[in-house]
Amino acid sequence: MNVLVFLIPVSVTLGLLGLGCFVWTLRHRQYEDPEGDRQRVLDDRWDDAPRQ
Repeated sequence: MNVLVFLIPVSVTLGLLGLGCFVWTLRHRQYEDPEGDRQRVLDDRWDDAPRQ
């Protein structure tokens, strides 16, 4: 039971860190270009080798 004193704060801290990172990505507009993402998925310029 004593290990819970350590594990609960660690898990809450990691959860808040993950939530903070998600909010940061939302505020910096990381999800604003779904049309561009859709086109880049189909682009085969980068499949075999990087462009030089």
